Amino acid sequence: MCVREASRSKTGGQCPPLLIKRCIEMEKLYEQDSFLVKFEAQVVACQKGKTGFDLVLDRTAFYPEGGGQPYDTGRLEAVEGRARVRVLEVHNREGQVVHTCNHPLEPGTAVTGIIDWDRRFDLMQQHSGEHIVSGLAHYLWGCENVGFHLGTEVVTIDFDRPLTEEQFALLEAETNRYIWQLSLPVEITYPSPEELSKIDYRSKKELTGQVRIVTFSGADCCACCGTHVKSAGQVGLVKLLSMQKFREGVRIELVCGGRALEYLGRTLEQNTQVSRLLSAKVFETGTAVQRLMEENNALKSRLMALEESRFASLAQQYAGAGDVLLFEDGLSSDSLRRLCSAVLRTCGGRCVCFSGDDFNGYKYAVGQLGGDLRNFTKTLNQGLNGRGGGKPDFVQGSVQAARDSIERFFQ
Repeated sequence: MCVREASRSKTGGQCPPLLIKRCIEMEKLYEQDSFLVKFEAQVVACQKGKTGFDLVLDRTAFYPEGGGQPYDTGRLEAVEGRARVRVLEVHNREGQVVHTCNHPLEPGTAVTGIIDWDRRFDLMQQHSGEHIVSGLAHYLWGCENVGFHLGTEVVTIDFDRPLTEEQFALLEAETNRYIWQLSLPVEITYPSPEELSKIDYRSKKELTGQVRIVTFSGADCCACCGTHVKSAGQVGLVKLLSMQKFREGVRIELVCGGRALEYLGRTLEQNTQVSRLLSAKVFETGTAVQRLMEENNALKSRLMALEESRFASLAQQYAGAGDVLLFEDGLSSDSLRRLCSAVLRTCGGRCVCFSGDDFNGYKYAVGQLGGDLRNFTKTLNQGLNGRGGGKPDFVQGSVQAARDSIERFFQ
């Protein structure tokens, strides 16, 4: 047996590379009880890996990355002695669950495995929530889940057909209505081939060998190897965040359980801050922002009218002046363009306008009716540490130079 072979190893915590491949099948405790957070095991093999030390145990509750679900983390503690290692990653390699740890453990060492429960339960809430959403979308509208990613912040589901905004809202409502039936159990079964042929279950690919079926009664039946909550109520809450077109269907972003609560808490905190700034009630911030935008647009219109009057005055002042160099404070790039265009129509030469300050630099607009400014702006940018672009007769950009340097350039 592999355990006996491992116990005879004298490699100081490292076993020959083929040893892991020769190990007998381990007991996968995570398939039996997803709420198991502490277990006893024995180190079967250990060898140096790319990112740490790869350990194989004779039994494990650590879930390996797979089926769209990330791996568990945690630690292994030697039953005798003080050896303790962190489990950084867990992967399934050639049928063996391999635990990548920060330090080695001698083969034959009896250990206690401890799962990072907060991470495990979060992943279970997200994964189970995804099943319910996908199952209900399939039941209601025939949507097929063609892609699923359980990220560190959000879960994404790709459906093969579009949904309307009304369907999107209904899907969230029906998902939470299902979850709030707290007593609905999650069933995990291993049907025989004959039994499996009679079950209507979801699967993205053809399966061979023993198939594990996860059933949320009345919502979803799916082939899945991941860890799940024991009842729908333990998902707590599902919040659908966004929906966007993806290929022939849509991609939905969502959060479940603790993540949904945190998201709503952060959203409320932000909205509360906005309500205080706008002196509006929390549920009236949208109206308050709309009113503020209207006031802002009115002020922009007044400012543009004042600018147009100012630019017309400057255009009259420089009529027939030939080449013109202007500095005007506080102009946006668009206002600077409009100023240059106004003066350009009357000056009869090249017009160069700058706006900014010595600390932050200056924006510029250069124009010459019917002219070719490409060589001029190239020299300007080289001489004043600038960059810009546009048409041959009109260019906009910026320079990192003081005003006196700009003025000397044009002398």
